[in-house]
Amino acid sequence: MKAIWSIIKKELLSYFTSPIAYIIIFTFLLLSGFFFYSLVSWFNSVAMQLAQNPYYYQQININQMVFSPFFHNLSIVLLLMLPLLSMRLFSEEKKMGTEELLFTSPISVTQIITGKYLASLLILLIMLVLSAIPAVFTFIYGNPEVMPFLLGYLGLFLMGAAFLGLGIFWSAITENQIVSAVLTFGTLLLFWVLSWVGYSAHGLWQSVLNYLSFFEHFDSMTKGIFDTTDLVYYLSFAFFGLFLTHSVIQSRRWR
Repeated sequence: MKAIWSIIKKELLSYFTSPIAYIIIFTFLLLSGFFFYSLVSWFNSVAMQLAQNPYYYQQININQMVFSPFFHNLSIVLLLMLPLLSMRLFSEEKKMGTEELLFTSPISVTQIITGKYLASLLILLIMLVLSAIPAVFTFIYGNPEVMPFLLGYLGLFLMGAAFLGLGIFWSAITENQIVSAVLTFGTLLLFWVLSWVGYSAHGLWQSVLNYLSFFEHFDSMTKGIFDTTDLVYYLSFAFFGLFLTHSVIQSRRWR
């Protein structure tokens, strides 16, 4: 555990001694703030129009009208931003020539991968926690449901963990950070649009494509529905990415 913590501190130091972490966090918060403000403004205008009709006014739901689209917008932002967060995890080691020094140390490959992955997860957690701060005011001045809000952020974290699991794999494949980011984004986009393809499929193929799609598993969580199938999907995706990374690095270590 001490070795993993050392790797985590090293990676966090690398993130915050370069502009990349600040740029990613700032851009994510800027976009999340814009989306949240736009949705709240739209909700207020709709609520004022419907205030004259008590029946329709009672039907409006801030979770469905604000938080659900907010979470979907943030998921797309994560799709764009997280490849930039994961691209340097191993690519930078190869480019700087420190890969051999790292792999000949007494630290195991599993500890190295775990430390780097957990460091990127901490950055993701910081991003999500900071983006949730404006939502506190909706609970102070309104009455949204807590569970859909919490499940929405849990879904974002699990989805982000899956994104980073794939990103660290592509980072281990190439020493070019831009190539790593592009490959990660392309692969994630492919899994994202599988549900669109599933709409035109039938029978078993439709079920398979919908299960493999990121969107289908995330959508139910934004509605306050927690299914262990969604949890297993994201954890399995993240684990598979880490497993592939371990296989790639282990083969290179003994080459």
